[in-house]
Amino acid sequence: ALEVFQNMTGVGIMGYLALSPYHILHGQIWRLVSWVLIPPSGLDIFTIIMLIFYYSLGTALERTWGEFRYNVYIFSGILFTVIGAFLLYISSAYFRFSLLGASIISTYYINLSIFLAFAANYPDMQVLLYFVIPIKIKWMAYLDIAYLAYNFIRVSGYGAWAVRMMILVSLLNFIIFFFYDKNYKNDFAT
Repeated sequence: ALEVFQNMTGVGIMGYLALSPYHILHGQIWRLVSWVLIPPSGLDIFTIIMLIFYYSLGTALERTWGEFRYNVYIFSGILFTVIGAFLLYISSAYFRFSLLGASIISTYYINLSIFLAFAANYPDMQVLLYFVIPIKIKWMAYLDIAYLAYNFIRVSGYGAWAVRMMILVSLLNFIIFFFYDKNYKNDFAT
């Protein structure tokens, strides 16, 4: 049915769900929420394994933080991403650059921030990499941070600011919750 709709209109249904500040400002306000529903690019066995993995991370964080705090973390990540998309849209109009790389606006970096939050709470937990190699979650988090830094530095061209903005807003979510959770009185006590 989706293919018939796409053939008749020339527009895929995912095009109506994507986070697009231009379309939101022109009345399509459902896009503020619907972009979260866009599935990953391919649904193969590795995607299913990652979805199960992130589900287990999310439930562990929810048990540790409580439902309210975990939901605030997720929804603030979504809100920061929406704000980042609007900042990209405004800056593209002001500085006159194209947003060809704006398709990067997805839940990908929000998922990475969930992983970082889990690693901050359970740094010594071990997972089986490729179902065989035991590795502590903190080392995977260091690799995740290195990957984010690499992506932040290496991007160039039209989509560079979109990628950088999405990385920054996802890390902003993590940094706010990480520093909120710290007890500085005990850290600096003598």
